[in-house]
Amino acid sequence: MDAQLIWTVICGLAILVGAAGVIIPVLPGSLLVAASLLAWAFAVGQPAGWVVFGVGAAFVAAGMLSGAVLTGRAMKARQIPGRSVVAGLVLGVVGFLVVPFVGLLLGFVLGLFLAELVLQKSVKPAVSSSVAALKATGLGMLAEFGFASLAAGTWAAGVLVYFLTR
Repeated sequence: MDAQLIWTVICGLAILVGAAGVIIPVLPGSLLVAASLLAWAFAVGQPAGWVVFGVGAAFVAAGMLSGAVLTGRAMKARQIPGRSVVAGLVLGVVGFLVVPFVGLLLGFVLGLFLAELVLQKSVKPAVSSSVAALKATGLGMLAEFGFASLAAGTWAAGVLVYFLTR
């Protein structure tokens, strides 16, 4: 079997895992997509591979930036401090270690709520701000996933062009 075909399959699988990692934040999803695009560009060693990497990396960077901006803007508008999200992340990691995958989400939600409860000193405002923070986080993840999907589509088009013109 052709080494470039093997690398193409490996990179394709890594891109799928990376795109899923944007939604299921166990892996650094966008970074995995970018690293896979780079590996494929090295594997094919042709200008088409580098064009695909450049365009795909731009999509990945735009996704990471837009996810951060959208999330940050919504959190700032609701005056939700970053430490509440950090508390959610810490309990999310603990939850992931206790109950794999499901514990990550449950721990994040619980940590975020508890941090907001300490800050707000009342359940109703803590729930309201926690829900707003979760919506903001989801919006950021959705934007990042969209751009990771565009990078994956760029790679798929590049693979077709590369193998059809070889």
